[in-house]
Amino acid sequence: MLLSLSPLVIAAIVVGGYLLGSIPFGVIATRLGGAGDVRAIGSGSIGATNVLRTGRKDLAAITLLGDGGKGVVAVLVAHAIWGHDADVLAGAMAFVGHLFPVWLKFRGGKGVATFFGIMLAAAWPVGVAAALTWLVVFAVSRISSLSALTAALLSIAYALLLHQRSAIWGLAIFTCVLIFIRHRANIERLLKGEEPRFVRKSKPVSEPA
Repeated sequence: MLLSLSPLVIAAIVVGGYLLGSIPFGVIATRLGGAGDVRAIGSGSIGATNVLRTGRKDLAAITLLGDGGKGVVAVLVAHAIWGHDADVLAGAMAFVGHLFPVWLKFRGGKGVATFFGIMLAAAWPVGVAAALTWLVVFAVSRISSLSALTAALLSIAYALLLHQRSAIWGLAIFTCVLIFIRHRANIERLLKGEEPRFVRKSKPVSEPA
């Protein structure tokens, strides 16, 4: 429980989670992979979907694993050392770090991969249900942002139904709200019917989730 931890330990969890989450795997992968700066491509997001716009599926996969993995590591390390609730705090701060990384002047990604990593590590039934939701919605709509928004929103219901820890409920609500805020432009296009769908090969891919 967080109340049993010292202020110094809580500060370490907050700072450590944030710094881990702020590692910009999309920027690192595209630069080291010779694909330039992903922030100058497409929507300018540092997430895996925008990295895919470079045409490099390998770099997109590395970004996806890195962004999801840092959420997993933050949760598991905090849980192993400090137990319940510390893991949720670390995961939440890793999520904030991804969205607002200090290294990129607080202009980060939209948080979807990190959200899945956090949820899978903190409450795997919720994470699995959210991931399956993304897959089903994407298979039907071919719209990445709609899939992400639906998965994030339903993760709140999944948390309430599948998990007894109120901290997980709060984590689901917190991440959902921020995902919706970061997807404001996508939501506007969805409401206008202008959000592009994911298409293969020569056609352009959708805006990132």
